Amino acid sequence: MNNTALICGISGQDGSWLAQLLLKKGYEVWGTSRDAQGNGFTNLVRLRICDRVKLLSMVPEDFRSVFMAIKKSKPSEVYFLAGQSSVGLSFEQPAETMQSISLGTLNILEACRMVDFPVKLYHAGSSECFGDTGGMAANEKTHFHPRSPYAVAKASAFWLVDNYREAYGLFTCSGILFNHESPLRPERFVTQKIISTVRRIANGSNEKLQLGRLDIARDWGWAPEYVEAMWLMLQQDIPDDYVIATGQTNTLESFVSAAFASYNLDWREYVEQNPEYFRPTDLLISRADTGKAKAKLGWHACLGLNEVIAGMICEDLRGSAL
Repeated sequence: MNNTALICGISGQDGSWLAQLLLKKGYEVWGTSRDAQGNGFTNLVRLRICDRVKLLSMVPEDFRSVFMAIKKSKPSEVYFLAGQSSVGLSFEQPAETMQSISLGTLNILEACRMVDFPVKLYHAGSSECFGDTGGMAANEKTHFHPRSPYAVAKASAFWLVDNYREAYGLFTCSGILFNHESPLRPERFVTQKIISTVRRIANGSNEKLQLGRLDIARDWGWAPEYVEAMWLMLQQDIPDDYVIATGQTNTLESFVSAAFASYNLDWREYVEQNPEYFRPTDLLISRADTGKAKAKLGWHACLGLNEVIAGMICEDLRGSAL
C-alpha cells in the first residue's frame, strides 16, 4: 500500500498534529502552504517534525497549483484542512473566506477526480454549519443553518464533497468537527487568547481579559485526539461523514473560570465584557451527538474541558493523547 499523505494546510493546528500522527504510523508526509519557502512552519518546528515532512507551495483557489501539488506528491490520502479558519474574521473578509474554502474544496475535488491514481480525500467540515439547533444535539442528519460567512462556506464545501462522492464515486469524507484546542492554537482564537492572558496575569500583568459574550456554550475537545478521527475516516471500506466531538457542552464562562482557577485566581476580578467582540450573529449553544463515530469508527474523545485547559496551560506538545 502506498502510505503517502498530502496535508493541505499543514502549518495550522490540525495539520501539524495530523502530520505527527501519520509520521508515527509510517506515512510519507507531504504538506502544503501558500508560500512554503517563506513559511516558518512554527508548529511543525515545535513538534520537532519539520525536517521529516516534504513541503510544497499551493494556493487552494488556483486549480493548476492544486493539481500540480497532488501530481507531484502522488498521495493515497489527501487531507484538505486549508482555508480561512476564523469565524470572526469571516465577517470582515467574507469573499476571501468563501473563495479559500468553497473554491479550494472544489479544486481539490476536481484534482482528485482527474489524476490517474486512486485518492482518498478528507475534508475538514465544521459544526458551525448547523447554526442554532435550539440546544438539541446535532448529528450527521441535522439540517444546516449557517450563521456566518465561514459557516456558509463550510456548508457549501460539505455539499460539494457529498456531490463528488455520489456523482463520480470518489472516496470523500467530511469530518464535522466541533471545537478542538491545543497549545498550537493561534491567539486569534478565543480559547488561546484566554489561556495566554491568564498566564500573563498570573505572572504579574495588570491587564484585563477582554471578551464578548460569556453565555455561549461550546463542545471543546483536544485536537490531537481529533486528528485520529480524521485518519480513521479514510481507513473505512465505505466513505461517509461523521460528527466529531466530546459530547459535553460548557459555557465560555465555565472555560474562563476553570482557566483562572488553574492559577488560583477568581476570574471575575480580571474579565471585562467588551461590545467590540460581539459578532453580528453568534450561536448560543453548540451540542453534539457522537453516536455514529463511536459505532462505526470506534472513536470517542477521552479528554474533556478540564483536561483540555490543563493541556493548553502546560503546553505539552508530546501528543500523549494519541
